[in-house]
Amino acid sequence: MSEDMKTLLEESESSMQEPIEHEIVKGTVVKVTHDEAFVDIHYKQEIPIPKRELAYPTPNSAEDVVKVGDEIEVYVQSLGGENGGVLSKVKADRMVAWKELESEQEQGKTLKAHILNVVKGGLVANVNGLRGFIPASQMELHFVKDLEVYVDQDVEVVPLEIDIRKQRLVLSRRKLLEQDRAKKQDEIFSTLEPGKIVKGTVKRLVDYGAFIDIGGIDGLAHISDLAWQRVRQPADVVQVGQELDVLIKSVDPVSHRISLSVKDTMQDPWFDKAEKYHEDEVIEGKIIKLTNFGAFMEIEPGFDGLIPMGELAEKRIEKAEEAVQVGDVVNVKIMKIDTKLKRISLSISRAKRDAAKSKKDDQSEQTEE
Repeated sequence: MSEDMKTLLEESESSMQEPIEHEIVKGTVVKVTHDEAFVDIHYKQEIPIPKRELAYPTPNSAEDVVKVGDEIEVYVQSLGGENGGVLSKVKADRMVAWKELESEQEQGKTLKAHILNVVKGGLVANVNGLRGFIPASQMELHFVKDLEVYVDQDVEVVPLEIDIRKQRLVLSRRKLLEQDRAKKQDEIFSTLEPGKIVKGTVKRLVDYGAFIDIGGIDGLAHISDLAWQRVRQPADVVQVGQELDVLIKSVDPVSHRISLSVKDTMQDPWFDKAEKYHEDEVIEGKIIKLTNFGAFMEIEPGFDGLIPMGELAEKRIEKAEEAVQVGDVVNVKIMKIDTKLKRISLSISRAKRDAAKSKKDDQSEQTEE
């Protein structure tokens, strides 16, 4: 017998060897119905595979997965019995998928996950025929109240945990989002310049200020930087979704912190009000606060001046309440308008002296007449 003939016979005998239990073998689909597919694995007879063992999740029909003539890999669970044996394409696919999954993890590749349904604590997804779990905290960068919106969607994920023995696969979409955010942050931080005015959108309000998106990255505008007037709560001056100009006060690339100011993009109203008054002018106002160094007088709403202790009365006093009380309306003389420190110094005693002198001058003129 020729060597070529021997080789052909050996290959033929090899191909006709009976399959072994608990191994993956190749088979050919010879018949397909709605509920099952019959596969020839060179055993005594074709073995039916129910649709639940053809694909995960279970398809509506076996015909949706395979067709006659397809060559597929199946896992031999057992041989013999009424149907000649028990085969599973799902288990074969899973065994291959687990190995590929480990390889892809080592290479740092991302995976495509199809979201199947919501369960307690997260989502169940199909990854190459494997059942994966995405914890709710690993779906987005922020808390998601309704996970149903992701069902039947395809998302990119990376494995957090792969345990072939326990058939456990835990996935994360958040890690990819964090990587994208970090990359975007680095790009944006390289363009940020303190003192520059940029467009922003208010994203979130907190007790101490507002977080504002300035092009894919959030900065904080402290409550003291939201407006020139005193702000009790951020919602009094800005709203979520509001677009506005902000000034970049400082940038920390290491901690990824950006300090912003809304008020520094507009004229300080103090200067507009100060322009209406002049030094040595006598004006009227209401006492609004007493301190151990004098009294504050409201010149107009949101615009105050200080009357130092020595300017409250012509005689020496120890406490401001010896001369005035909160609510008193008094005449004062503007001693100084300090635009650098944004302070206005006032005097009751000088206003009184000026008034007395003016009265005396008027009386003198009347006498001469």
